Amino acid sequence: MTTHYNACAELLDRNVAEGRGNKIAFIDPQQQITYDGLMKASARVANLLRAHGLRREDRVIIVMLDTIDWPAVFLGAIRAGVVPVPLNTLLPVETYRYMLADSRAKALFVSSALYGSVAPALAGLSELDNVFCVGRTHEGGALDYDALMQQQADEFSPVGCSPDDIAFWLYSSGSTGAPKGTKHVQSSLMETAKLYGQGVLGIREDDVCLSAAKFFFAYGLGNSLSFPMSVGATTILNPDRPTPALMYQMLSKFQPTLFFGVPTLYAAMLGDASLDEEKGSPQLRLCASAGEALPEHIGSTWKKRFGSDILDGVGSTEILHIFLSNAPDDVVYGTSGRAVPGYDLRLLDDALQPVADGDVGELYVRGPSAAEGYWNQREKSRATFQGEWTRTGDKYTRDSSHRYTYCGRADDMFKVSGIWVSPFEIEAALASHPAVLEAAVVAKADEDGLLKPKAFIILKQGASTDNLDVALKEHVKKAAGAWKYPRWIEVMDSLPKTATGKIQRFKLRDPV
Repeated sequence: MTTHYNACAELLDRNVAEGRGNKIAFIDPQQQITYDGLMKASARVANLLRAHGLRREDRVIIVMLDTIDWPAVFLGAIRAGVVPVPLNTLLPVETYRYMLADSRAKALFVSSALYGSVAPALAGLSELDNVFCVGRTHEGGALDYDALMQQQADEFSPVGCSPDDIAFWLYSSGSTGAPKGTKHVQSSLMETAKLYGQGVLGIREDDVCLSAAKFFFAYGLGNSLSFPMSVGATTILNPDRPTPALMYQMLSKFQPTLFFGVPTLYAAMLGDASLDEEKGSPQLRLCASAGEALPEHIGSTWKKRFGSDILDGVGSTEILHIFLSNAPDDVVYGTSGRAVPGYDLRLLDDALQPVADGDVGELYVRGPSAAEGYWNQREKSRATFQGEWTRTGDKYTRDSSHRYTYCGRADDMFKVSGIWVSPFEIEAALASHPAVLEAAVVAKADEDGLLKPKAFIILKQGASTDNLDVALKEHVKKAAGAWKYPRWIEVMDSLPKTATGKIQRFKLRDPV
């Protein structure tokens, strides 16, 4: 017998049934919404979808800013058995067009402020029947979401799905090749909430969450939606770019207890001299970091300044959230921690054999939140989802206490003098220098055709460049190893990154 299960019912309706209907669920700069208000809003979205001909398993694209409308649309689609597909709000037109066509979406929900960025991608999409413009104004040619919502009934029983039905997609960031539609099942949101949100963070009903990472990012979806909603907590939403100044302002104004950032943001918040006196939220009890490994000096400096640890962790679009992490009272900066209880990890060599402690291997993970596969990418699905195990593409070492240390992406690693070199280790050493804000390292062939490290750096504001090349090379020799220093150092204004903030090192390599 198939068990009926709908993620919207468990994450949202359950809170109302358990007496938290009047509790504030989400706060954005303009308004706030209770759990009961959100349940009714999601029902109106479900009715809106039905009224416009959308049926179970149809896809709808979401290109929306992080306001209270976002969870209403996302959860309303799941309530109706429709599959929401959130997209990054900063993509180029050609990428929007690719994703809209690839997903065969029947409808698009787009914030009015973003309509102009998406509209050029809409022409000629035969599957796209409706475009809903979300905001106080709407654009010509698009349907007025706000007006239509007022016409809908605020009751809609969640569609009875299987826990294994596809609930939503997330497109991969496309750091190596075209983005892939990653299909997640109904039960995965709550699985990540129980295993990491509750099991590691210890999230509870009285927590207030603030995430720099947006809803469209797998990391942000857990931080701002599934984790807090799993216990009836409150989330602060930021529709704007998460600059250091704005994050400090929000920390001070809303006094969150949990803050979710990425290494680049933590470094920028610590490195902005104009914000040296900012103290953030005295209520802050824990911070989390993901997206890329957190350099040791950033974690320790943050702890010294704010008194709260940053739990560095590892997750992926394919696993939905963090499966390897440091934990409260068990933080070792410079490492990714241990397996989140509920997930199994293993390191394999190129021959798919287990590696010994201390040796470099590729990380594989097994757990209940793994995606069902990629949409229409059979070969890539088979390469990534291997039975119960998911291949991450990340290289790690493991010590005898089962603590893991990041080495780099499998395609970023290279050998110098016959020894494997981790770009991340060199980047962390460079970034620990007082003059350096960010760094990226790739392999470059010298005059003899041998691979050596080349570094690209962004300097902190006001940093002196006097004798910097020599000083940085000596700094890396001492911090990482004599043979690991960059033979070439190039100062950049910015580094190429994916829309979710990961450095695209392949764009820095010399053409083959």
